[in-house]
Order: sequence, then C-alpha cells, then structure tokens
Amino acid sequence: MTVTYHDSNARMSQITVHNGTVYLAGQVPSDPSADMRGQTEQVLARIDDLLAKAGTTKEHLVAAQIWVTSMAEFDQMNAAWDGWVAPGRPPVRAAVEAKLAKPEWKVEIMVTAALPEA
Repeated sequence: MTVTYHDSNARMSQITVHNGTVYLAGQVPSDPSADMRGQTEQVLARIDDLLAKAGTTKEHLVAAQIWVTSMAEFDQMNAAWDGWVAPGRPPVRAAVEAKLAKPEWKVEIMVTAALPEA
C-alpha cells in the first residue's frame, strides 16, 4: 500500500494519493476581500491547480464537501459551483453552514477525485 503526500508541512498535506484516489485538503480563498461568489471562484481555481498537480481533473471528481459561513449567501456559492463543475459529471456533495478558521473566509471546499485510467 503506497500513499503519496504533496505540498506538505508538519501539520498537513494539500494532496494525498492512495489506490487511484486523490484527496485534497479543504481549500480556502486567497483574497478574502471578495464576495461569496468571488471567494468560491478562487477556491475552485485552486482545486483545479491541485488536481492537475496530482494528475487528474474536475471531470473525475467523486465527492465534495462544502462549508459556507452563511446560508444567506448559498446561492452565490452555487452560482460559482454550477459554472465550474463538469457538465454531466457532478460529484456527490454535502454543503453545510459552519464557522471557519478565519472570520474573513466565507467558503471552504474539500474534494476527492479519481485518477484517470491509464
């Protein structure tokens, strides 16, 4: 059994890969001054970058967990998500309201994806 770890520090890795499955850590926005849609778009762009680094794409997503700080802004997050997710290939998904680690963050997203078959 081999597990590979990428973009790691003493606390965590941004990517782990095991048995053909890619697991990403929860991703947060780089510019928290943006509104919910803007923060979500930043997070999704980061997810694209990490998936590419691991050798896969959003077309191979199998699961997503989403945390938002306010359900009043849920539609804005969904607008960004709907514009990003691969058509006809939406992963299973859960989205909940939660307090995040920094008050300026409005959204955090964690995904799991399969590696494409060789």
